[in-house]
Amino acid sequence: MTQRNPSLTEPQYFILAALMDGPLHGYGIIKAAERATDGRLRIAVGTLYGALDRLERAGLVAGGDEEIVDGRARRYYRLTEAGLEVLGREAQRMQQAAAVVINRTRQAGVNPA
Repeated sequence: MTQRNPSLTEPQYFILAALMDGPLHGYGIIKAAERATDGRLRIAVGTLYGALDRLERAGLVAGGDEEIVDGRARRYYRLTEAGLEVLGREAQRMQQAAAVVINRTRQAGVNPA
């Protein structure tokens, strides 16, 4: 059985979140994800470009302008409308899932923070 709206992986989630502020190139996406997670998530280059390829094929990001910096091509990616919708749904899903556990741990007398 396949899921109609599968959950995003953590790197995919933070890649999309990084693009909410506007187009970024690969290194910019990696750094934005690190900042957003206080350094907890470090996306490897291979993981990044594999995820960007999948996200682009799914219509969640779009590759855009390229520029040459120090002789190397730098491609910028942007979040699409569909990507923003999927990201919002995923954030809502995670919030609901977290609420279940937080409420149950509180009922058990455990402080989840």
